Amino acid sequence: MSRNFYHQMVGFCIQVLAVLFACAAGTENRDVSNTFRAWNTGDQPLPEQLAFVYKEMENLKHEQTLMKQKQESISQALPHCSQTPVDTDMEMNLTSLQSGSSQLLYTLAQYGDEGSGEEDSDESSDPCYHYTVLDQSWRATNYSTKNVACDRRVLWKGWYRLFYRGKSIQMPELCVKKDMCGTHAPLWLVGGHPRIRDGVVTRKVCGNWKNKCCMFKSPPIQVKACRGNYYVYKFVKPGACHLAYCADINTLVCGKCKRSESCISRDKITWMCKKNKIRVKANVHFFASYPAHISGKVNKIVYRKVYVNQGGAFNSRTGTFIAPVSGVYQFFFSTQTGGSGVTDLWLVVNGYWVAVSHSNIQGPNSVGNLSTYMTTLRKGAMVYVTHNHGRSWANASSNTIIFGGSLLMVRKI
Repeated sequence: MSRNFYHQMVGFCIQVLAVLFACAAGTENRDVSNTFRAWNTGDQPLPEQLAFVYKEMENLKHEQTLMKQKQESISQALPHCSQTPVDTDMEMNLTSLQSGSSQLLYTLAQYGDEGSGEEDSDESSDPCYHYTVLDQSWRATNYSTKNVACDRRVLWKGWYRLFYRGKSIQMPELCVKKDMCGTHAPLWLVGGHPRIRDGVVTRKVCGNWKNKCCMFKSPPIQVKACRGNYYVYKFVKPGACHLAYCADINTLVCGKCKRSESCISRDKITWMCKKNKIRVKANVHFFASYPAHISGKVNKIVYRKVYVNQGGAFNSRTGTFIAPVSGVYQFFFSTQTGGSGVTDLWLVVNGYWVAVSHSNIQGPNSVGNLSTYMTTLRKGAMVYVTHNHGRSWANASSNTIIFGGSLLMVRKI
């Protein structure tokens, strides 16, 4: 074939690809004009043009195959939800939905909107992002019907999240009356739901019958708390019929909680959104010295030489430490006796003398004494050291008259 024929074929293929990409751009709202700008000039070598054509044709075939697979999976999942026949004894399985249900039964991958935490380091394997939506109104704790469901007939696989008419809901943590939740013995969660930091936990499940909340002890299930005030469950087949997993209608309010709130309940009946406590992570440490002699009574030692003042709570001009947050603190202070007799230093907290560094020597000897004190302080508490009696010795490099402390734990008082 002639070289002109090759160029004609390449030009034709490029036009076809341009049409296909234009259609794709109309669907996905993307601009492909830049993609073909370089090929409209006709100054590219023939081998490079052919290689580009073959590569783009393979990409289009791959995308077409993926779209076909997605369409087939959707067409297979949704219609089957309403085609499963109900058994003659009126036992419903997972896919026989009552009226009012939104008929949602599919695997959902969550991305972004529920939030991800530091605990969820691998979204590809985290059930909080990969679960099956279970939205069946007959599972609600306020639903009673003559038709009874049996979850033992369901082929449970993987993790599930409960919904009620499109709104997030969770399992009850209290005994549910019999003949509710579309079954005879409703299954409820024993031991309560976990916290996010608990990860995946195993919980017992009980079914109420004949006034016994745990007449039926179903096999345990796994539960995980997810950011966004919802839970995922790894359901298994109950031990008998007619038992079915319940959805607590009282927990619908939890789906309205903000990211900064938690859904709580004291009686496990009335639920409410409550703002999360802000954990203060304070880093407070200080260490200072007095680089000279002290004699007699000094109401407040002004430690002028400050080595560490993390958090800035120690004031070197006044010698006073002011607690920046409420919590547990530990302090230390010391003296070096500069002559015979008694020398006393006291730690003062909010005007109260609480701990002493005491020494009593005879003759020209010198003795050092270090004292420590641990206490709980409110924010704004004032701490300093007073020289009550005697003589203390120090110089610019000795660090024998010192005062320091640290915040050990933030604590609400």
